[in-house]
Amino acid sequence: MATHVGAHTPTLNSLLGYDDNERLVILSCDDLGSCHAANEGVYMALRDGIATCASLMVPAPWANHAAQQYRDEDIGVHLTLNAEHANYRWGPITYAPSLLSGEGGFPRTVTDLWEHADSDEVLRECRAQIERALAWGIDVTHLAPHLSVITLRPEFFDIYLELAVEFALPIRLPSTITAQQAGFPFRELAAQENILFPDHFDHDWRAGSRDRVVQAITQLQPGVTEIHIQPAIDTPELRALGDTATGWVDDLALVTTDSEFISLVKNSGATLIGYRALRHAMRAAK
Repeated sequence: MATHVGAHTPTLNSLLGYDDNERLVILSCDDLGSCHAANEGVYMALRDGIATCASLMVPAPWANHAAQQYRDEDIGVHLTLNAEHANYRWGPITYAPSLLSGEGGFPRTVTDLWEHADSDEVLRECRAQIERALAWGIDVTHLAPHLSVITLRPEFFDIYLELAVEFALPIRLPSTITAQQAGFPFRELAAQENILFPDHFDHDWRAGSRDRVVQAITQLQPGVTEIHIQPAIDTPELRALGDTATGWVDDLALVTTDSEFISLVKNSGATLIGYRALRHAMRAAK
C-alpha cells in the first residue's frame, strides 16, 4: 500500500495489526487454471508447501478443473488478456473482437494487446472473469493481472482500479517500476481510492524463480512483500509448452521439498500471510 499520500496515512502493517518494523511475506502462485500440471502444482504448493495464495486464470482451459478442486484456499483472479504460449491458445469469455489475435485466442504479446484492445471490451471481459470465479464458488481474495498488462497502461489501469473498487478487493502492483517509468502515478491513484496492495513487489516475469525468490527473502524490508512463483508438476503436457517448464517445476520444489529454502524463510523472521488478510483489512476500513 502506498503509505505517503498524507501525513497520517496508516501503514499497511498497522492496518493488518502488525508493528511497522515487521516483515510480512505473501508467497503467491500464478497461473492456476492454465493447465493440469499447474493446477496440481499450485494446490500442492498451498496445501503441502509454504505458498500462501494463488490467482486463477479464468479463461484458461483448466480453470474450471481448478475451481472444482478448490477447498477455500486464498485464491484471487489472475485477470487474463494474453495467451503467450506459441502452441497453446485461450481467449475471451465475452464477445470481444478487439481482444482476439489473428491466430485465435488472446494476443501473445502485451504490445499487441495494447495496440488493439478496446477499453469497453477490456472492462467487460475482466468483470466477467471475476464474476465467473465467484459463480464457481471461489471466495475471491484479490486481483492480479496476468503479465501486468492492465497495470502499466493508464486507460487500462482505470479499469483495474474500477474493478478493485467495485468488488472491494486488494490488488497487486509493482514497486520496482516507478511512476516516472510508467508515465502515471499508479500506486498513488490506488491509495487515493483506499485500495490496498503490498508495499513491495518485484516486476520480474522470468520463468524459474529460485534466484529472485532467495534474494527477496534475504533482502526483506519492513512491510508487506509479495513474492510470486509459478509451481507445476512435471508432465509431458507441461514440457510441451517449452523450456520454461523447467523453471516452473523447480518453483514447486522450492516451496515444497527444498529444506534449505524453507529453513531460510523460517529463519528470516518474516511472517507469511495471504491476500485474504489484506481484503479483510480493506473491507473493515470501509
